[in-house]
Amino acid sequence: MAKLNKKAQAFTIADLGTIAIALVVAAVILGMGGTILSKIKDTQPANSVAANSTQFGLDGLITMSEFIPTIAIVAVAAIVIGIILVFFGRGK
Repeated sequence: MAKLNKKAQAFTIADLGTIAIALVVAAVILGMGGTILSKIKDTQPANSVAANSTQFGLDGLITMSEFIPTIAIVAVAAIVIGIILVFFGRGK
């Protein structure tokens, strides 16, 4: 009988809840960060260093928020593949 690698983790369906909560928290943080930065940008004079840095921050938040659906799909796919390998991949 082969020894199992204790360092390896098996994904379970229970992990979906944790991943969903993490994605919701990330989306809320990105949304609130975007709101705060847009309000700060409105109070700064145009073409100033502060306005430029705030715009770069907003651009970064927009870029990061575009990856949320991709991250969710990859996380769910990893769990599904892990479950399939656990149930159908073991030798008898």
